[in-house]
Amino acid sequence: MSQRHPFMLILILGLSVVVLLYGCEDVAEVTEVGTQIAQDSGAITEDEAASIRRTSNAFEKTQQELTPEQEYYVGRAVVATVLQTYTPLDQPQANNYLNLLGQSLAVFSECPETFGGYHFLLLDSDEVNAFAAPGGLILVTRGMLRCCENEDELAAVLAHEICHVEKKHGLQAIKQGRMTEALTILAAESAKQFGDEELATLTREFEASVGDIVMTLTTSGYSRGQEREADAGAVRLLRRAGYPEAAILTMLGRMNERLADSGGLGFAKTHPSAKSRADSLSSTVSSAGFVPDAARKERFSATMQSILAGG
Repeated sequence: MSQRHPFMLILILGLSVVVLLYGCEDVAEVTEVGTQIAQDSGAITEDEAASIRRTSNAFEKTQQELTPEQEYYVGRAVVATVLQTYTPLDQPQANNYLNLLGQSLAVFSECPETFGGYHFLLLDSDEVNAFAAPGGLILVTRGMLRCCENEDELAAVLAHEICHVEKKHGLQAIKQGRMTEALTILAAESAKQFGDEELATLTREFEASVGDIVMTLTTSGYSRGQEREADAGAVRLLRRAGYPEAAILTMLGRMNERLADSGGLGFAKTHPSAKSRADSLSSTVSSAGFVPDAARKERFSATMQSILAGG
């Protein structure tokens, strides 16, 4: 086997990746032309050419949009996984209230309907956290709820999560995971087609790099840009729904205090600090003179009192 075979394979696949990342719509065509030239010249075998085509197809799939139905079922799988770690909070009245509030807010979002509808659930955890799964499935911990002193602030939390769904931030992370799967296929196909020690070493190193990518995706959370986008969207959503946008600042301030006391649990591990998020909003939103609506505050207290008190 010629020593240039591995480098020809890497060259063709590298070209495909560059084309994909820089937005060409016909990745398959570019890869096919390069692969055919290499095969016709004898630089790679027919089996090796087939390997390149399979990998190219895997890369191209990362650009495909999921249908609303697919998004819903992906979201269900995400929630099922989360619920292996977090237990739902057995508080029917509180969960009904959370769903009524969340669904009322969602009506005013840029994505008022999803395939399976919006659903909200409280989790029995003191960790300050919330999860927005694709398709409109949103989980909120008891610890996050305790960052809120009134309905206006809880509305700010839910508006932020609804905007993650609206902007498809969860799906963007899943697509990155699918890219990782494509890279794994590349390593596996290379190993099958080329058996020399040089390529075996290259494959091991490549697999280690893929492992680093997987670790980053599963621990880093949303990017700062995505968090800022969700916060800005939450402000607009609160405004449209008739809730005071200043509530997001008072909620973030209390979250910042709780996260400082938590020793790095929940949002503190994977999100920008609550203070930095509040600072980003301070130029457009002011909490000066903010007074929670009395009727909504009483409704919130009556429903959530046992949870807020530690029950």
